[in-house]
Amino acid sequence: MTTSVHGALVEVYGVGTALLGVSGVGKSECALELVTRGHRIVADDVIELSTTEDGKVIGRSPERIRHHMEIRGVGIFSVPALFGENSVLLEVAVELNCRLERWREGAAYERVGIDWPMGEIGGVQRPELTLPARPGGSMATIVEVVAREHTQRLAGRNAAAALDARLRAEMSRGGGE
Repeated sequence: MTTSVHGALVEVYGVGTALLGVSGVGKSECALELVTRGHRIVADDVIELSTTEDGKVIGRSPERIRHHMEIRGVGIFSVPALFGENSVLLEVAVELNCRLERWREGAAYERVGIDWPMGEIGGVQRPELTLPARPGGSMATIVEVVAREHTQRLAGRNAAAALDARLRAEMSRGGGE
């Protein structure tokens, strides 16, 4: 069974990363910036999802719009024509959701990140971070950091948890302020 979601899908440092959020929040612009940095795009605007027997969620683009992007103010263009054949993939396993939203003053955004929240995509739970997009900010850099940290966590290294443990140990010895 195949389902579709609104978003962009990019492979960032080998991690299939779904960029989700409302229309106009900057998903395509973020994906485009990631492509210019050497990452590969799978889908823009519509992600087709299917689940394998072993529980992987595979994302691809609908064939009729495959490897094309639309950027407001520019229009539609072919990614491989501008950036080469290595800038695109036919499909990737979705490992991570980055939900982009417009910055909201006073909103409670994650600040420590010991445990990442989960979100559903293709009927399967995946780590899902809500990333506040500010005008002039680089969402691509944040998404790159998230993909790298995801890889670290898969390898058993969680920087936030390690720092928390170290600080708690120092405080229990009476050495923390």
